Amino acid sequence: MNSTIIIIFSAVLILLILLVIIALLNRPQLNIIGAGLSEDFPDQGFSHRAFEILLQRYVNSAGQVDYESWSQSNDAVTALDAYLAAVSTFSPESTPERFNGEGDILAYWLYAYNATVIKAILARWPLARVTDVKAPFEFAKGFGFFYRQRYLFGGVPYSLHAVENAKIRAMHKDARIHFVLNCGSESCPALRSQLPNGGELENLLRQAALDFVTDERNVRLDHNGKRLFLSAIFKWFEKDFIDDLMMRGLPTEHGGIISYLASIAPEPLRASLLQAFDYTIEFNDYDWSLNKKTAQH
Repeated sequence: MNSTIIIIFSAVLILLILLVIIALLNRPQLNIIGAGLSEDFPDQGFSHRAFEILLQRYVNSAGQVDYESWSQSNDAVTALDAYLAAVSTFSPESTPERFNGEGDILAYWLYAYNATVIKAILARWPLARVTDVKAPFEFAKGFGFFYRQRYLFGGVPYSLHAVENAKIRAMHKDARIHFVLNCGSESCPALRSQLPNGGELENLLRQAALDFVTDERNVRLDHNGKRLFLSAIFKWFEKDFIDDLMMRGLPTEHGGIISYLASIAPEPLRASLLQAFDYTIEFNDYDWSLNKKTAQH
């Protein structure tokens, strides 16, 4: 009996030591933006204009980013750093007086997330995919990029995973956020070069949803085979889409995710979806290749 206890105790001790070693090796890495605020950053409110200008310069109509040219321009890298310095300094939590309502708050977290993803890629350029950024021990896809790295938002360190889940999904129950957040990969929703906030954010969310669901890479019906091919985003965040339907008082009993798609899709796609409640749903493989475009010469 004593020997059994000793063996169990030893095994538990070894396990605890291993867990401590893994925790130390996987400890969070804080990334500090080594820049100050731009001289023209407003004394009140929060301006996304500097980031918007960069997106208009380096992102094409398909949402692909010219990381190569961006990385080679000191002015562009500095401009992104200055915008992220504002993100690091101000937030709806630390300086709520700068954010007037839901539209301003959600815009901050959405655009700050997307800008931070771009910064993380540029800091490691050249990079083939964000999932190539590894932690010593990978517990989930993209652990090294989305979970381990920390960035300051209003002076508080958060991982990208925490921003997405604790600051955006948990606090803003509009499932259309999933059509704006960009993880730097081909299968992500396209980056958008217009960054409205306040009441104007609604137009962006509406258009982003339309663009995403009308792209056959994300939603494709095979009427002959009675199959519906969907982006993996609809699998990963199915609960968000169903909850969105319920919050809007719309029926969820017919097909769940199909009901959601039909609620935001334009005609004739909506009519086609309403015929697909008995179709087999297949989710596409997610392409983690970087959403990059070739530099123009």
